[in-house]
Amino acid sequence: MRPVSKAFAGALLGTLVLAGCGQNGTTTTSSAAPSSPATAAAAGTFPVTVEAANGKVTIAKRPERIVSLSPTSTENLFAIGAGPQVVAVDDQSNFPAEAPKSELSGYKPNVEAIVAKKPDLVITSDDKVVAELTKVGVPVLVESAALKLDDAYDQLADLGAATGNAAKAQEVATTMRTELDELAKAAPKDKQLTYYHELDQTPYAATSSTFIGQLYAMFGLVNIADKAPDAASGYPKLSAEYIAQADPDLVFLADVKCCQQSKDTLAKRPGWKSLKAIKNDQVIQLDDDVASRWGPRVVDLARSISDAVAKAATR
Repeated sequence: MRPVSKAFAGALLGTLVLAGCGQNGTTTTSSAAPSSPATAAAAGTFPVTVEAANGKVTIAKRPERIVSLSPTSTENLFAIGAGPQVVAVDDQSNFPAEAPKSELSGYKPNVEAIVAKKPDLVITSDDKVVAELTKVGVPVLVESAALKLDDAYDQLADLGAATGNAAKAQEVATTMRTELDELAKAAPKDKQLTYYHELDQTPYAATSSTFIGQLYAMFGLVNIADKAPDAASGYPKLSAEYIAQADPDLVFLADVKCCQQSKDTLAKRPGWKSLKAIKNDQVIQLDDDVASRWGPRVVDLARSISDAVAKAATR
């Protein structure tokens, strides 16, 4: 996850939420109200109003031509069973393999190119195209980078309601919660292990207040970025000297595919060869994509952290 998106911050206690039917017969989802059997029963009814990051969005009928401009939303859509409704995804959406990858860009979206796909629903992580697509009658859901696990669960609820797959969305969120809880409970926490999570080749790091930082905190790990200058921003700059002086027990790399980083490349950095994490073979290479998205594969990331903690705790 990159500092500019600030996508990672999390806690375990997320609530998947669906509000009840409104007076106009429209089903509404919102993070302001708890889920209920009544809303689950009404999950497949349309029109439906979803309260996303861009406000309340009404979807007249079950969408059959969805365009996703967000890799996380793409993963979520396929996880909740809405894959057959997706006709195009952005050029960064590489999971699952069957997702209909296209030339569309989520970073620099082209409205004409999006409209050419004839979408009846567009999902994105920011509001760049909301106004223009709304003008031509295309509903847009903005599902911004999650700041905590509650946000990730809520986005599953939004997409479930918007696509007519609410029951499956709730099932996915419940499974995520259960698996994360089990991993966290099983982790040894008797040692105060320190860690450094490398986002990329920039000097920024993520503190415990971020999504990724709170995920590590579930396993009792101490973040060396928390005491850095400007830590209050959530993404302080860490110098190579600062990291070397902190000498973390564990180093997690989220820049493996993009930047070919490894224990060997770290050892070549000035002052890093003698780091405990390098000497003790505690440099963990993560999947860049899994480490930068907030969908169901967060569980895979948590499992990697859990395995690393278990290995380090035996030393």
